[in-house]
Amino acid sequence: MRPINETLAAMTLEEKAALCSGQDFWTTRAIEHLDVPALMLSDGPHGLRKQPDGPGADHAGLLDSVPATCFPTAAGLASSWDTALLTTLGEALGDEAQSEGVDVVLGPGTNIKRSPLCGRNFEYFSEDPLLSSRLASAHIQGVQAKGVGASLKHFAANNQEHRRMSVDARIDERALREIYLASFEEAVKQAEPWTVMCAYNRVNGPYCSEHARLLSEILREEWGFDGVVVSDWGAVNERVAGLEAGLELEMPGSGDTRTREIVAAVEQGRLDEAVLDRAVERLLRLIQRTSTRRRPESRVDLDDHHQLARRIARESMVLLKNEGALPLAAGQRVAVIGEFAARPRFQGGGSSHVNPYRVDTPLDAMQARGEQVDYAQGVAIDRDDIDQALLDEAVKCAQNAEVAVLFLGLPERYESEGYDRQHLDMPANQHALIEAVHAVQPNIVVVLANGSPVTMPWLAKASAVLEAYLGGQAMGVAVTDLLFGDSSPCGKLAETFPQRLEDTPCHLDFPGTGDVVNYSEGIFVGYRYVEAKRMAPLFPFGHGLSYTTFEYQDLTLSSRAMSADETLEVQVAVTNTGRRAGKEIVQLYISDHSRTLPVAPKALRHFAKVYLVPGASTTLRFTLSRRDFAYFDVERNAWRVPSGQFVVRIGASSADIRLSQSLQVRGDAPTVPHLDRNTLVGDLEGFPALKQTLRDELASLASQSPLLTALAEEPADEAQGDEMIAAMLRYMPLRSLVAFTAGALDETRLDRLVARLRQRA
Repeated sequence: MRPINETLAAMTLEEKAALCSGQDFWTTRAIEHLDVPALMLSDGPHGLRKQPDGPGADHAGLLDSVPATCFPTAAGLASSWDTALLTTLGEALGDEAQSEGVDVVLGPGTNIKRSPLCGRNFEYFSEDPLLSSRLASAHIQGVQAKGVGASLKHFAANNQEHRRMSVDARIDERALREIYLASFEEAVKQAEPWTVMCAYNRVNGPYCSEHARLLSEILREEWGFDGVVVSDWGAVNERVAGLEAGLELEMPGSGDTRTREIVAAVEQGRLDEAVLDRAVERLLRLIQRTSTRRRPESRVDLDDHHQLARRIARESMVLLKNEGALPLAAGQRVAVIGEFAARPRFQGGGSSHVNPYRVDTPLDAMQARGEQVDYAQGVAIDRDDIDQALLDEAVKCAQNAEVAVLFLGLPERYESEGYDRQHLDMPANQHALIEAVHAVQPNIVVVLANGSPVTMPWLAKASAVLEAYLGGQAMGVAVTDLLFGDSSPCGKLAETFPQRLEDTPCHLDFPGTGDVVNYSEGIFVGYRYVEAKRMAPLFPFGHGLSYTTFEYQDLTLSSRAMSADETLEVQVAVTNTGRRAGKEIVQLYISDHSRTLPVAPKALRHFAKVYLVPGASTTLRFTLSRRDFAYFDVERNAWRVPSGQFVVRIGASSADIRLSQSLQVRGDAPTVPHLDRNTLVGDLEGFPALKQTLRDELASLASQSPLLTALAEEPADEAQGDEMIAAMLRYMPLRSLVAFTAGALDETRLDRLVARLRQRA
């Protein structure tokens, strides 16, 4: 390929316009006489979904793809809390993409889990932006290390499937910055994805496909993104407006329709050709990045990748409850009940659906161990109605066993891309199955296959619950490894499991009315809401059990006071106090007690996953910096650190805090408020020069009004004085001094006072 500047100079207007749209469903346009090759893009957040070539190829991208490794979906991956593991996964995806001639893999998805009802939550990481963005960053780095582009998606605030191509997400600026954009920010800055995919929806008015503030001002100018923005498939509203806003590539191709629109806009003077040239230059850079790294001879060992999928699945599953039923003992007679054991649900529905080259079922894996395993179907997963014959069979099977392992969860028809869930319940026939089995067998282990939380009215009847999520093609052997204790569970929830749907923060504003959804909960998403409301969730964010135990000790801070631009070193010792080797996920939260503005009781700021043999200890070290203490100041459009007390908390979950230490933070200097006749007297606190100016101006008039006397003097200790008077003065606008001083301070003097305050600001 020629140098980019030479290629751009040699292109016609029509060729430049054509390059900004796909050739077909999966490829970009080639310009052969200029040696510009086409790129192939493919779905693939948790496994490659490349459409086959040749006669009968599915150009709409709806049918089976070529066989590939199906890894656990993002809901499970996030529960690993393991960035190194996500990088390894990305490398495997990159290798498979190279072997199939794929240049860009469309993923990962890092949208926030605003509601557990979102039908695509299985494809997203977390309700917490730091965890989500950090895992996405690791995923991207792995893929791109193999010379394949990643596509961070869906930018931004694509948090529901209902009316997703038209809905307007109305989000206040602070929530947008601290939660929804923060979920992308670190991944963009640290991993430098080669592409970012814009979302279908609108955000505060404009469509994401033509949102200049999102695509240019924030993504490029603030965060430094230098790649290509590609549309979600069919997301473009107005192509010329999108191009101006920063959308380079529209997918899929639409023939020459968009080419003609762009050419006409340039010829008619409605679009500056320099804008088109900028987009084409970015596209050529992406083509150069990928085409020069192609390895057509690349081959992968899918059996090795299957074992990797098994390891990743083990690391991602979460032991929610265990009253001694797990691990299963050798020689125990086990009743395996539930059709999911023989027909496992291991991935989500929609565009990320992978054609796995191999699938291990839990039933086959358990029987292969040579244990005493009996099987009963129990329910038909394709129906919700109760089949009494299947129930009777399950009861008989459970009666003859020492433990019953029930494989339950959500059928694929319950959650998928394209629509949202209507409730958090599992099918009625599964609830009936638990009741029937428990009546004859109190020792029940439930293994769940689902992409998002479910309610558990049956929880008290289960001795143990293993959340397997959608564990990929090797989930059967991975589950078996954990059930029989070959490995200790080490995953922890990356989302809150609520007791009921009504306990979710956006319950009254999901999925919205018509084409408007109001994010009225603001920053209080997930555990932030639960903590603020002091609610007891079914299972808290960060929760997960092990077959061993861990003790936290010796939390130390490098200082008990710091300024906004300093860093703070945090150390904590962790010891495996149990009898088995295991991994622990240590979580660091920050609590802001400065009372500057409403905040969540705690927010995740760091985490680490460590492996320890019995009796072993390690010391973990975290570095906290400015952003960890900051909030987004909407008025000043900047991140600011408040002054006051903060608390560093170390926990095994958001609800299981083991150690805490407080410190004082000297935040950013307060910014002078807007000064006019409506400025509150109390807003001058913290600005000695302004406060003194007010006193000086009023001192000569103090004898004419008791109120002026109170303002001109140093305030008395509120504990000894009149708190009501103090509060009234604090929240009184300057203009009210005219009325409350019986004219002693008239309008002329008020104007002069405001002018002097502005001079001293």
